Amino acid sequence: MKARLDTFVGRITMYNLVVVVLAALAVIAVIASAFGQLFYTPAQMGLSLVVLLAVTLVSSWGIARLFRTRAHLQSAAITALLLFFVFMPSDDPATLGFLALAALLASASKFVLAWRGKHIFNPVAIAAVVLTVSTLYGAAWWVATPVLLPFVAFGAFLVLYRTRKLSLGLTFIVLATVLNLGRMMLLGTSFGDALWLAVGSFPVIFLAGFMLSEPLTLPPRRWQQLVVAAIVAVLFSIPFQVGPVYSSPELALVLGNVVAFAFGQRRGIRLRYLGSRALTPTTAAFDFAPLGPVRFTPGQYLELSLPHAKPDSRGTRRVFSLASAPAEAASGSLVSVGLKLPQPSSSFKKALVGLEPGTVVRSPWVGGDFVLPADASEPLVLAAGGIGITPFVSQLADRAGGGSRPADVVLVYSVSAPDELAYLLELEASGIRVLVTAPTEPERMPAGWQYLGAGRVTASVLREAIGDIAGRRGYVSGPPGYVDHVSAELRKAGAKRVHTDQFAGY
Repeated sequence: MKARLDTFVGRITMYNLVVVVLAALAVIAVIASAFGQLFYTPAQMGLSLVVLLAVTLVSSWGIARLFRTRAHLQSAAITALLLFFVFMPSDDPATLGFLALAALLASASKFVLAWRGKHIFNPVAIAAVVLTVSTLYGAAWWVATPVLLPFVAFGAFLVLYRTRKLSLGLTFIVLATVLNLGRMMLLGTSFGDALWLAVGSFPVIFLAGFMLSEPLTLPPRRWQQLVVAAIVAVLFSIPFQVGPVYSSPELALVLGNVVAFAFGQRRGIRLRYLGSRALTPTTAAFDFAPLGPVRFTPGQYLELSLPHAKPDSRGTRRVFSLASAPAEAASGSLVSVGLKLPQPSSSFKKALVGLEPGTVVRSPWVGGDFVLPADASEPLVLAAGGIGITPFVSQLADRAGGGSRPADVVLVYSVSAPDELAYLLELEASGIRVLVTAPTEPERMPAGWQYLGAGRVTASVLREAIGDIAGRRGYVSGPPGYVDHVSAELRKAGAKRVHTDQFAGY
């Protein structure tokens, strides 16, 4: 079941998934309205949504032109749909004007409320705070209704699962629900009524699934994200007032954004394209020179933004694991990613292949928790499927550069063809033991490497090839199907604390 879900969500990019889920929720809300299940009429909903989409898309395009960049229209569509669920729908001209203002504020915040190219606040939340504090128009969060709750919960699960933020979402949902439950019971509400109100009438699940989980306003590490989730849950659940400012879901999220900004890479990343290198017949490395400090931990990934003409449905952004060492990025010499170039390729990969050296591209964020233990002496077993080798290349290069040669590391490297072994020189230089699975034995393998055969990696094969596997921590990187299978086999073979990194949606 998990493998099927991974394959399903891996076929759609994160931004497209959020657009599809929110659009489906909007359709469901209109249908519920038509049957009298919601306070607003279908006409009010439809008119409000049209205004929000039109103003958000047009203003995003126009403001981006002013800042001499290109608008990310998928992100703009997500912003409009979120505003639709946060502000009260109406067919009153004055109210529609306030909705248009909210859309304009949200679009502008991505560019104006930014620090060195990185925006700080969730655009919908900051627009709601500005309008509420100014008393022009208050956020209603009408999406928090029992009628929509099952659909919101399912959609939030899909988004959190696809973005690997389930722990973040659950932390916020559980803590906020418990705090709201306790607060209402102290006021005399029965447990059953308080629980139903806490879950069905507060936008806990919606906020967790579609707004708190926004990658651009989250810190890079999981523990940092959980801290932010806990802070937002407390601010969300416990009423407070500072002068004319009252506690609200949008204010809680904005304050959490400030904490997240303090944790993470506090600037947008600009990269000058240097060129590409063929790794195998179907994979290549793309090299960039950072134009400013880039902080990351080996094993993390970055999102690469590449606006181009006539983008396909997969959009203009992709996430790639970093294959270079942090020291190279810190010195300003190299940031490198490796990727597979299937045929036919997406419009993004075609644009990437066609980049002219010297072109400057942007990365909005770096993150991820697929990192090796701090103790370099801990025995490890690494498993890579195809281009899933990239995070390991970064990690091994970093350890070698730091003088801590990872002598007690075994790499299981699985490829679809004998000539698909990438980064051979880098892996050979690391000095680790490498076990290869491929349809046929590669003609040229570095000395000391071992061919395990053409079959799938199984627990029995692992135990036979790695006698002390039960004492090793496991790491698996590659396509979802490979990761699900090999991580399960590693656990069967006795490996401890298996960590995974799925290359989905590329």
